[in-house]
Amino acid sequence: MKDKISYSIKISKRAKRVRLAVHRDGSVVVTTPLGVRRSIIERFVFDKRDWVWDKIELFKGLGDENKPIYSREDYLKNKDEVLELINERILFYNKIYGFSFNKVFIKNQKTCWGSCSSKKNLNFNYKILFLTQEQQDYIVVHELCHLKELNHSKNFWALVAKTTPDYLNIKKGLRSYRLV
Repeated sequence: MKDKISYSIKISKRAKRVRLAVHRDGSVVVTTPLGVRRSIIERFVFDKRDWVWDKIELFKGLGDENKPIYSREDYLKNKDEVLELINERILFYNKIYGFSFNKVFIKNQKTCWGSCSSKKNLNFNYKILFLTQEQQDYIVVHELCHLKELNHSKNFWALVAKTTPDYLNIKKGLRSYRLV
């Protein structure tokens, strides 16, 4: 029966609103800011139930073909190669931008391609190795630009567009990739 949806709740200090995700394995996760009442979360899931069931059915229909499997061994095997690639692209683009940063880290993340910390550390997902060079470069530029603008304001996107004018199409293309 399609009335009851099992889900887990993830409370995040960084979340600004309640968010719902259906993963390929059929699991449902609600991410919520601190302090949101359980009744609000339950109502949110209830209101989105048709969408949730549609996604679950979609993923069931896809099967396991074309689903990349990433393991810790893949991460360890590719980490050094990715670090070399990222450092090379940062060097190339930072000749244009001239931003200062501290360290570059390669991580095995499940939810993002890259990030930039307030300490000016740049973090990249090792799975960037499996993208096109255009997509890799966009991610590098995106994180470099966060060194100047730690947000997604008009100024931030203007900085990205300086070297990646087609960033909207590249960003859209990245949505089809799964990180898990």
